[in-house]
Amino acid sequence: MSRTVSLVLLDSAGRPLGALPPFAVPEPWWQEVASIVDAVRQRHGLEVAVLRLLGADRPAPPGGHVRYLAQVVDAPGVPLEPAVDALGVPLEPVAVDLAPHPLRQRWAEAGGPARSVAWATGELRRLGRRVTAVAQQRTWNLSAIWRLDTDRGPAWLKQLPPFARHEPTVLAFPVGTNSLINGPVVLAADGEGRMLLADVPGADRYGAGEGERAAVAAEHHSVQWRACGVVGELLAAGVPDLRGARLADWIHERLAGYDVSAAADLLDGLDRRLRQVGDCGLPDTLVHGDLHPGNVRGDDGHRTVIDWADSFVGHPAFDILRLTEDLDADAAARLVDAWARRWRVDVPGSDPPRAVDLLRPVAPLRLAAVYAMFLAAIEPGEHPYHVHDVPAALARAAAGP
Repeated sequence: MSRTVSLVLLDSAGRPLGALPPFAVPEPWWQEVASIVDAVRQRHGLEVAVLRLLGADRPAPPGGHVRYLAQVVDAPGVPLEPAVDALGVPLEPVAVDLAPHPLRQRWAEAGGPARSVAWATGELRRLGRRVTAVAQQRTWNLSAIWRLDTDRGPAWLKQLPPFARHEPTVLAFPVGTNSLINGPVVLAADGEGRMLLADVPGADRYGAGEGERAAVAAEHHSVQWRACGVVGELLAAGVPDLRGARLADWIHERLAGYDVSAAADLLDGLDRRLRQVGDCGLPDTLVHGDLHPGNVRGDDGHRTVIDWADSFVGHPAFDILRLTEDLDADAAARLVDAWARRWRVDVPGSDPPRAVDLLRPVAPLRLAAVYAMFLAAIEPGEHPYHVHDVPAALARAAAGP
């Protein structure tokens, strides 16, 4: 599956120029923009930054014909009348709504990418690193990611929406003289969602098998066990609190207004179920929140868990459930059994298997609330990224174990 892309351009001052002719890119995922930027450079001689989604011919990703708004980064020779690209190809006149929106992320505004790259370049200069190349990688309502090559290796600029701005705090959270987690090193953060990260060598581990996931689970257990001792400090630092009854309240609040009839029985009994989970005796800890292999980077011998933007303080079972959800039943059971044995050793008398069984339908219910949170905090033009996720997650929750 691929994408066909239409790009509406703004000039460096944010004025509309017109639309480039449609072209194809290999990746179907709408937030992937590196190939879009490369194609515009090669086909039209322009450097652009993709700002945001304008529309698509299908209700949700992936694939299809997708329209974006982009801004010319460095093309002083592009005239406004007549509108042509740097190679003389005419731009199609189009109407585009440039009205501001209160929920628009600042990296999706004209001039936003340039300001963020300037911040990152300045921080790297302060660290004694000279930037040699800048490449936009992804942009969507949850983040924007840029690679900055330097004379001392690559660094990564990541931007976060307000509900995920605790990520740099988690990544740099100290325990003694070390960081709590083995995550990407934070080189700089501005406290407003911009974060500069050191490079993590290797590849994202999409498709990892049972053996590699078992290693991830064992390494992650040591992080969660250490985090049990600093729960109060994590909460004081701003990590979201989804412990026990707070999780039930949080889910109910975010799903208010949605059709939850498919999961009504689960929701009605949620408080009681979470009290039963508490009776299983496992401590609250730091939860990654989205621990699938694609959020692990490295190779078979060395792994780093990335993307802690969904992290919270809560029950450790949520992460093993996420890590095993797409494995076959036997492989998943083996990983959950190993997870339970580790917790039984650390917390004698606890009942980890029962906690997992009780939380199995709650895990997709929590995800439904997460997606609802996304939708409530992003502008309507970006809703296609998540609009079907809430009912899909509710259906999985209703289906039960």
